[in-house]
Amino acid sequence: MSSADQSTPHSNSSNVTSILSLCSKVILDDTNYNDWIRNIKMALRFEHKEYVLETELIDIDPDTATPEELASYTKHFDNATKVACIMIATMNPELQRIYEDYWPYEMHKELAEKFRKQERIERCEVVKAFTNEKPRDGESICSHVQRMQGYVERLRKLEMQSMRI
Repeated sequence: MSSADQSTPHSNSSNVTSILSLCSKVILDDTNYNDWIRNIKMALRFEHKEYVLETELIDIDPDTATPEELASYTKHFDNATKVACIMIATMNPELQRIYEDYWPYEMHKELAEKFRKQERIERCEVVKAFTNEKPRDGESICSHVQRMQGYVERLRKLEMQSMRI
C-alpha cells in the first residue's frame, strides 16, 4: 500500500472538518432544500460517499455473514454515520430534532418527497397567478409583459429544481 492510500486518524479528522466546513455554508431550512442537497452531494461525491444517500443500510447477521459482507456492511455503516452527522449538522435546529435518528438514505428520501410537494404547490400557485394575470388600469404593456416574464422565469426555475432532485 502506498503512502497516499494510508489514512491517519488526523487526516480523517481533517477531511471531515473540511467537508463539514464546506457543507455548513448552506444550512437547510424550509426554503433552500435544492441548494442544500446539491452542496451535500458535491461534498459526498468528492469523498466517494454519495452512495449512502441512494442505498439503504440493511442489517446483516454477523454470525452468518461472510468476511466480505461484514467488511462491506461495516464500511457502509461507518460512512452512513459520518454522512448522517454532516447532514444533521447542516440543518436548522427544528429539522435537526426531527431527523437526528435517521440514516442518510431515509433522511434523503423523506426530505426529497417533502420538498417535491412544496414545489408542486408553488408551481400550481404560479400557474394560477399567470393565467389570472391581466394588465392593470393605466399600466404600460411593458410592465405587464415584465410581470408575465417573471412568472415564466419562476416556473422555469421550479422545473429545473425538480429535475435536480
